Amino acid sequence: MPGLTIGDTIPNLDVETTNGKYNLHKFCSDSWTILFSHPGDFTPVCTTELGKMAQYSKEFYQRGVKLLGMSCNDIKSHNEWIKDIEAYTSGAKVDYPIIADPERELIKQLNMVDPDEKDSNGNLPSRALHIVGPDLKIKLSFLYPATTGRNMDEVLRVVESLQKASKFKVATPANWKQGEPVVIQPGVTNEQAKEMFPQGFETKDLPSKKEYLRFTKVN
Repeated sequence: MPGLTIGDTIPNLDVETTNGKYNLHKFCSDSWTILFSHPGDFTPVCTTELGKMAQYSKEFYQRGVKLLGMSCNDIKSHNEWIKDIEAYTSGAKVDYPIIADPERELIKQLNMVDPDEKDSNGNLPSRALHIVGPDLKIKLSFLYPATTGRNMDEVLRVVESLQKASKFKVATPANWKQGEPVVIQPGVTNEQAKEMFPQGFETKDLPSKKEYLRFTKVN
């Protein structure tokens, strides 16, 4: 299905949400944004996910990340559903906006359609998540089926990875977690690395003798 992917600029849409009307470009500019969709209101997996996102919201806000949910129901339905979400996830406050898309037009433009999940009104949204950079470009996307709930620890982990890569010329290795060593990108020479990473770096001795696996620590 044609639609948004990594590197694309999000469309400049006007949306109606539980917190009022927004223009996507104005909402997302000059900050990181997590834009995430759900198949429908009053559904079990979605209820657990929005509650968990609310639990983690302070972690995202501390990192300068905005949250923007989305489902193919109207504002009245969203507001009633929020009561269930907050009741199920004790102590969680859904303070982030949730976009209404009862006509299911926005999900097409945002590449958030599940081709296998339908109701009497047509295709439902997928369990999709786009991480949008301050430049309004998509930096990472998750696409899950309706049957599989997302792991918010992984969402937080990849946000930290993307922000590290944006700030420094580094990448994060497999299973990386905040505070662990990162790798220096291949385009950085050893001479440049010495200037960029005065704290030093370790080059792994590999059979190829190519000095491409270089670890360092950054804050």
